[in-house]
Amino acid sequence: MLPFWIALQFLSSLPVRLPGMPQPQELGRSLLFYPLVGLLFGVLLLGLNALLEGTPLMLHAALLLAFWVLLSGGLHLDGLADSADAWLGGFGDRERTLSIMKDPRSGPIAVVTLVLVLLLKFTALLALIESHHPLGLLLAPLIGRSAMLGLFLSTPYVRAGGLGQAMADHLPRQAGRQVLLLSAVACLVLAGLFGFIILLASAVAFLWLRHLMIRRLGGTTGDTAGALLELLEMLVLVVLAIG
Repeated sequence: MLPFWIALQFLSSLPVRLPGMPQPQELGRSLLFYPLVGLLFGVLLLGLNALLEGTPLMLHAALLLAFWVLLSGGLHLDGLADSADAWLGGFGDRERTLSIMKDPRSGPIAVVTLVLVLLLKFTALLALIESHHPLGLLLAPLIGRSAMLGLFLSTPYVRAGGLGQAMADHLPRQAGRQVLLLSAVACLVLAGLFGFIILLASAVAFLWLRHLMIRRLGGTTGDTAGALLELLEMLVLVVLAIG
């Protein structure tokens, strides 16, 4: 179960303590548990949603979103901010883009991107709560973290060294594909036709974002993986709210 605890520590702010520095093989296997962590996030969000029943709608949505952000420790929002700054400031240059991603400071484009993404998540949550359709709270974190597994399976990791490289190098490929298939089946079982529509929209967005990464960087980084997760979570909520 160590790979699961590694995944949970890496993807959440929950108080998980590992016995020591994991081996590279364990880091690679931890990616297989990303969808399960997403499912756990969804269950926690559904539980909070039930507890907040009867709360004023806007406060209800704001508390859900705040808990969601705190649960992930803002890790992926940080990746989204870094990626947004780097994409604009990199002027199409690979090395400049990678360099900007490592800069801890956030520029105006990062702030605007975060505001827009969080605003869309908030309004979509508001619509889902109002229509008593909370399934997005389960599907969005599941699909977002499954997409990270899919990205590491299909895309070169471009920063040599570090945890990301160890994960990419030691990810069990066949098992990873099986986990992705199982995650897709789970979405279909949980949401039926809506699940198919959401998977289709997510797949199109995934391929487009991956194409942008390949064209600019030749692969992915931890920041772009986090950006992918945040954008797909937003997409799932928006599609469900519209539907």
